[in-house]
Amino acid sequence: MNGTMMDYPLTLTSLLERAGHFFPSVEIVSREPDKSIHRYTYREFYGRARALASGLMNAGLARGDRVATLMWNHRSHMETYFGIPAAGGVVHTLNLRLHPQELAYIANHAGDRFLIVDDVLLPVFESIRQQTHFERVFVVSHESCAVESSHEDYESLLASAADTFTYPDLNENEAAAMCYTSGTTGKPKGVVYSHRALALHSLSLALPDHFDISRNDVVLPAMSMFHANAWGMPYATCMAGSKLVFPGPNVDAVSLLDLIVNERVTRTGAVPTVWLSVIQELEHNPGKWTLPKNLRIFVAGSAAPESLFRRFDKFGATIVQPWGMTETTPIATVSTLKPQMSQWPDDQKYQVRAKQGLPAPFIELRAVAESGPVPWDGSTLGELQVKGPWVTGRYYKMPEETSRWTPDGWFCTGDIVNIDGEGYIKIMDREKDLIKSGGEWISSVDLENAIVAHQAVQEAAVIAIYHPKWQERPLALVVLCEGYSVTAQELRALLAQKFAKWQLPDDFVFVKELPHTSTGKLLKVEMRKQYADWYGNAGNAQTSTGS
Repeated sequence: MNGTMMDYPLTLTSLLERAGHFFPSVEIVSREPDKSIHRYTYREFYGRARALASGLMNAGLARGDRVATLMWNHRSHMETYFGIPAAGGVVHTLNLRLHPQELAYIANHAGDRFLIVDDVLLPVFESIRQQTHFERVFVVSHESCAVESSHEDYESLLASAADTFTYPDLNENEAAAMCYTSGTTGKPKGVVYSHRALALHSLSLALPDHFDISRNDVVLPAMSMFHANAWGMPYATCMAGSKLVFPGPNVDAVSLLDLIVNERVTRTGAVPTVWLSVIQELEHNPGKWTLPKNLRIFVAGSAAPESLFRRFDKFGATIVQPWGMTETTPIATVSTLKPQMSQWPDDQKYQVRAKQGLPAPFIELRAVAESGPVPWDGSTLGELQVKGPWVTGRYYKMPEETSRWTPDGWFCTGDIVNIDGEGYIKIMDREKDLIKSGGEWISSVDLENAIVAHQAVQEAAVIAIYHPKWQERPLALVVLCEGYSVTAQELRALLAQKFAKWQLPDDFVFVKELPHTSTGKLLKVEMRKQYADWYGNAGNAQTSTGS
């Protein structure tokens, strides 16, 4: 029998209405660029997001038009997350850390009509102004920055809202937001998110076995709002009615800890490099900070080392590792323990927690090798493939890009994984980063995580370099913590406790810093270029040392 339920659209306006009516007194806290604190409530946020929607419609925004944002993490950016889709538009978050040429390409490829920009980021806009075609530019004021007469004031846009505002009749499958991939291999690719995808993704983050975001939480999105929807945290937090805390551009360890402690944050997340600096601050000043109880820290973007879980546990904070991509809206899996695992030895529990975990409801996954899907034995490698209601089915305006989807509809992630008997996936490497030495595979991720476990190591990258006999061999690039030293021999001895001799890096190179993408991931393509002729360079010592 068909038609037993109401045909009710899953749209972001439902989440906005819920927050405004049921959680009007809950706070939204923003740290400004000058580090001052701004506070207002969901009642005010609700009114301003609706005013933004009305103002944009009065400004001529049509259904499906893209409105770009060039903004840090703060209250006004949150308003665009809901106000633009509420007007029938598409919020397109621009990654402010990209090279101007790449940023201009993305804005033009998306066909962005309007831009909303922080005054402190006007220099970034100026670097792309001549190459882009924004019809109108609205400036959010934070500081006393000079604003050209050709720019318009964001507050004036909100003030232009009609006294009464009615949402357009939105379809849940309409576009609500979009983001571009980092473009480390070829041109950046646009991913468009529907209202339905964002709504379902938000519900998944509220599940206790996933992000467990509820009205009892205080949520601090420390990941970038200008990439991958800030992992969906702003949407889920609005839906749940949680207190929100935004760090602005201030994501250094002391600034984050100050907000976490003073605002009693219970849920936060960012890439591993952020939390490595935070744990170093905690360990260097153990009596200075008392973390809130029930603090969950979500770490994604690259695999978090097991040592990070252990170090934060000592301070009463729980590291949780999810996995996702721009193409998966982005969270597809989260690694939390099953009940029977609570009785396991600690080492075994840490091994599970350091995996990428189980899929969210409605997300399907499999690992596929040349011979087909691999068994769930915890050792056989295959490429991770996923499908589900918040996995993209195509790239924006790139009909020729079809190789990432199988004929039967699965998205090919490019991540090489194994799946254990409990269904937990473990990412061994990106397909392009896996090292094949003498016909055998070596995981750079496993080596990196083991190296970072040493107290003297701040960050590590292991890359494949050409070898005349073995085809490829691992080379370790290591950044030391300030004031610490360690030798290559000591690191090799540490790795030898867990890895076979043939898996150990041929050499350890100690560097001041490692290159990263605009979203904080290790930029291994640049490292491979720099060290491509390692064995052809007679000046390379057989073993390097750190000091």
